Amino acid sequence: MADEIIKLRGVKKVFQTDEVETHALVDIHMEIRRGEYVSISGPSGCGKSTLLAILGLLDSPSGGEYTLRGQPVASLKAAERARIRNREIGFIFQAFNLIGDLTVYENVELPLTYRNMPSAERRKAVLDSLERVGMSHRAKHYPSQLSGGQQQRVAVARALGGSPSMLLADEPTGNLDSQNGEAVMTLLEELHAGGATICMVTHDPRFARCAERSIRLFDGRIVEENAMATATAAS
Repeated sequence: MADEIIKLRGVKKVFQTDEVETHALVDIHMEIRRGEYVSISGPSGCGKSTLLAILGLLDSPSGGEYTLRGQPVASLKAAERARIRNREIGFIFQAFNLIGDLTVYENVELPLTYRNMPSAERRKAVLDSLERVGMSHRAKHYPSQLSGGQQQRVAVARALGGSPSMLLADEPTGNLDSQNGEAVMTLLEELHAGGATICMVTHDPRFARCAERSIRLFDGRIVEENAMATATAAS
């Protein structure tokens, strides 16, 4: 379909050592379309983060086919994969991954500096992103001066700065207390309502239900897929 961003067909991932062969993903078939909000859930070690890393071009499958906007990912050279990660995909990590000696503003700006974006355009993108997540008043602060919830909001702003086609969130509430976790989930719901395409890995079934479509993994396989009648906020 024209609005299809991601399509996986028979994707597998095998990790090999001298003595052990681990099948992290087995025969994965899935699609993500523009504007969708998809959650990927399952127990620890089921392959959630491995799948997200493949979707974000941080890792490559051992077999099967992955097409991104109709283009086979296997044909992409390293430089093109890096360009797509910078311009098309916004990453939100459990550990925030902010740089401690950069201010909030500089953390959000950093990915944009690799685009040779004019400074005025870059400044507008940073300030707009911080405004969207309610952190513009903290632009001159450093990560150590922020709460966990605030740091994750800055991480979301960094992901939004380049106007990506899709947001990939890996356990975005994993390092937060329940109140801050729910606040970040509300923010993701608001971004989705505004048109963002989101794929989120979570171990929390409450937050998985916030998505409009839920995929459950077990032992590297998709064992369940549900379209939510209405995406409801965690309660």
